[in-house]
Amino acid sequence: MLTIGELSRRTGVKIPTIRYYEQMGLMTAAERSEGNQRRYGSEERDRLSFIRHARDLGLTIDAIRELIELSAHPDRPCARADRIAAEQLQAVRQKIEKLQRLEQELERITTHCHVDQVRDCYVIRALANHDLCGDEH
Repeated sequence: MLTIGELSRRTGVKIPTIRYYEQMGLMTAAERSEGNQRRYGSEERDRLSFIRHARDLGLTIDAIRELIELSAHPDRPCARADRIAAEQLQAVRQKIEKLQRLEQELERITTHCHVDQVRDCYVIRALANHDLCGDEH
């Protein structure tokens, strides 16, 4: 059995986050020792690792909750799990597109600025006047 501190060290998940996941119902409430310390077994460690990996991939708490529920029924089809992953992939691709537009705009405004004084600075003017932007970002 692991204390919450040991579980935190082994999984890389901070103690307050572990407590939060318990409150959110992603993890079952920990057993308690005679001294009222939380105690975790390998199942809880594996569950926490699953949650952390899913969070690292940007999945929402609701999506993780659904995936945990799906994992409790190993004989069911995995179409819903595939859909959850595909939806996350689409969201990531949209974020990448937006970041690329932001990168292009920042590059554009920084390369326009060739003055020494702020009063003539294109970066400041572009931030103050959205009409000076190259496109919608």
